[in-house]
Amino acid sequence: MTEPKGAKTRYKTTNWAAYNAALKARGSLTIWLDKDMQWYAPASGKRGRQRIFSEAAIQFCLSIKCLFNLALRQSLGLVESLLRLAGLNWSVPEFCTVCRRQKSLRVQLAYRASPTALVLLV
Repeated sequence: MTEPKGAKTRYKTTNWAAYNAALKARGSLTIWLDKDMQWYAPASGKRGRQRIFSEAAIQFCLSIKCLFNLALRQSLGLVESLLRLAGLNWSVPEFCTVCRRQKSLRVQLAYRASPTALVLLV
C-alpha cells in the first residue's frame, strides 16, 4: 500500500540509547583557546595610532557572532566570558573596534557536518 502524496513518513526508533546520545551530542560544545595565540596586534612601525587587537582576535569575535547567530554586543559578552573561563587575562575589543574592522575582514569558517559534538579550535 502506498502513502498519499504529502504524507509524512513515520520512523520508529528502535535504539533509544543511541538516539538519546545523539541528541545530547548536539548540545555539546568544546572550544579550545591557544594561550600562545597572538591576541594583541604587533607594532606596525607606521605613523598614527597603532592597532591594539590582532586580526585573529577580531576574527574570533566575528566567528562567535556567526556561529551562534548573535548580535555583535552579545557576541563580545560571550567572548569575554569564554576568555574568563579559559583563565586568560586578555581584554576584549570594544564594540566600535570590531564593528569598524569587520568591514575589511572576511570571516570564512570551514564547516563539516559531524555526528558528534561541535569542536571549535582557536
